[in-house]
Order: sequence, then C-alpha cells, then structure tokens
Amino acid sequence: MKIGRTLPPAAAAALGCRDVCHALSGALAPRRALRAREEELRREFEVAHVFPVSSGTAALTLTLRALKSLSPGTEVVIPAYTCFSVPAAVLNAGLRPVLCDINPVTFDFDHVRLQRALRSTTLCVIAHHLFGIPSDIEAIRQVCRDRGIFVVEDAAQAMGVRRHGRKLGTMGDVGIFSFGRGKHITCGSGGAIVTRADHIGNAIAEQYRTVPAPGIWEGVKDFVSLALMATFIRPRLYWIPAALPFLKLGDTVFPQRIRIRRLSGIKAAALRGWQTKLTRSNQLRSNTSDYLREAASLRAAPWRSHPYLRLPMLVESPEQKQRMYALAKSRGLGVSLAYPAPVSEIPELRNFVNGDQFPAARHVAANLVTFPTHELLEDRDKQALAALCQEACIAC
Repeated sequence: MKIGRTLPPAAAAALGCRDVCHALSGALAPRRALRAREEELRREFEVAHVFPVSSGTAALTLTLRALKSLSPGTEVVIPAYTCFSVPAAVLNAGLRPVLCDINPVTFDFDHVRLQRALRSTTLCVIAHHLFGIPSDIEAIRQVCRDRGIFVVEDAAQAMGVRRHGRKLGTMGDVGIFSFGRGKHITCGSGGAIVTRADHIGNAIAEQYRTVPAPGIWEGVKDFVSLALMATFIRPRLYWIPAALPFLKLGDTVFPQRIRIRRLSGIKAAALRGWQTKLTRSNQLRSNTSDYLREAASLRAAPWRSHPYLRLPMLVESPEQKQRMYALAKSRGLGVSLAYPAPVSEIPELRNFVNGDQFPAARHVAANLVTFPTHELLEDRDKQALAALCQEACIAC
C-alpha cells in the first residue's frame, strides 16, 4: 500500500464545492433538476426519449425488460469480454445470455462469429464501446436489421465519443450511458437511456412508470456519498479509501441484485454544466492518450487523438502484467488490471456456456492492463506512467 499521492485508476471530471451546492439545491427542487437534465440530454444527442435512472446497469436492465415486451426473443448476444454488469443485467431481465468472442484489438465482436451467434430466438445484441473504443455499430445493425433483432449500444464508457461524426449511444436502436464515478462525467452514480424510436421509447416508458423515485433517506445517502467522492477522489487523498479493503475499490464484482430507481434530484442537479465538463474531459483524455502512446512508443491503442476512458495495453504475458501492476501500485500510478476473466468464467454463467471456447476473450483477460487518462493526472504522472512502460519493456 502506498501512503501519499495516489492516482485513481478511473475518475470523471472532478466535482467541486459548487457542484456539491448544486446537488443540495436538487433536494429542494428535484423535478426541476430532472427536467433540465432530460432536456439537455435530448438536445445533445438529438433523441426523442430520455429516461434517467440510478445507474448504467439499471438503464441496461430496464431497456432489456422493455425490449422483451416487444419481441418473442429470449436470447441476448453479448461480448465474451465485457463489464460483468452486462450479463448481470441480462439475467435480471429474465433473458438468456449468448456469448460471442471478440476482436482483441478493438474489443468489438468478432463479426464472423457474431453472425453465427444470431438465431431465431435472439432478442437483441448488446454492442459495447469498451474503454471508449467504438464498436462497428453499422455492421452490427446490418446483420441484425433483416432478422428483426434490436441493437443496444452500451455507451457507458463512451459518452461524448463519436464514430464517423456520429455520437456513440445514438447509432443503435437504443443506447445507455453511465454517470458512475469512473466515467466521463459523474454525479456519483446514475445512468440514462436514450432512443429515437417511438415504439421502443413507449415500451421503456411503460417500464419506467413502475420505477420508484428514491426516498428521503436515499437522497441523504446520495448527498453524503457525493460529498465524500468529491473529496477523496483527488490524488492527494485517494490513498485513504484505496487502503480500506471493505470498500473493494477496483474489484470486479458480478452484481447478484440490480437496484432500479429513478435518478434523484440531488444527482441530477450535480450534473449541472455536464456538457462543458464532458467536452473538457474528453479533450484532456485525448491529449493524455496521445502523450502516452508517443512517450512510451505504444502501438496497442488503435486510434490517435481519441478520448479513451482508460488506455488499454496488451502485454506479452500474465507474468509481465502482474509485474507491471505491482510496480505501478507501489508508486500510486493508477494502473488497473481491468476485468479479471472472460464472461464465460463467471460462476453464475456456467450453465450458459455449453463448453464453448472464447480464446480472444481469454487472451485479453490474461494480458490486459489499462492506464488512467483522466484530468486529475499532472505532467509528472504522465511522465511516470511512460517511464513505467519503458521499464516494464512492454511489447505492444
């Protein structure tokens, strides 16, 4: 454990005292704050329907339940390497996950395997933009359109990112965003569903009507959590929560239960000014990623001048991965091991694997590290990360 300046592996645009004060105002006028954020999201992403909820996972679960009401399909195709919350949402929606191996460079689907994974029982495909790297939504929609299969964009890690000039989260049938503490912008936790399609929007609205608003006690917890996060996410203090094992910071957990609530007025008000923060955050992430690629001669990340949520790097072996992680941890540099296993090795999903193999997903899980790109990094941190790459002799 390092005592002193420590980088969080992921962090959103830093919240200040003004943001915390805005959050407090949201407790007094929650409907006003929620309406303002809904309208901002509607305009920013040019969509007809916006549904703010308590988390990105809640957004995905609610979306799947709505799609289930529109189609007899029972299966959801997901990447074999992705956030563990994705298969958890599928199960919580009462659907069956079907795994598809990935392209180890882009983390998108292996598109040849994707076509084989689609069946008459497929309800939808969840395409993620892992670490902010765009999946090829056009190609996925092309193979799904004639079969009546929905395309859900998991843009939880890609808010504000574009592909061919189009904003991620708006290219599929429906998109979801996250406002978690490690995303591009944050209000502590939260998420949103967006869609242009009226029939999907109406189906989600039916589900949304049954979603309760957070109670007074939940609001108090939201405010306290937000204030603590705004204080302790900063590098000079982050070593304190990082040293508390019961907080499980950085642990990858498969959520057994997904709590679905509407976004609280406190969180909605804390997002005030999010467009400006998002633009600044993504520009700084692009600059940091470019610096690390050039200073450490890295070739793993496929796009230049791109706002990676975290910069992914495949190393030569699991041993090299662990060695670099240990060095980084001792120096407080915020390097992360990302997701520790392919989805196929999650115990709760064993009954859905049927002996299938996912070699690319397993290779990525064994050899991937990610570097922080957020705006809390100073020049000395970037230099230290580049030196770590060179010291560990990464071959990318």
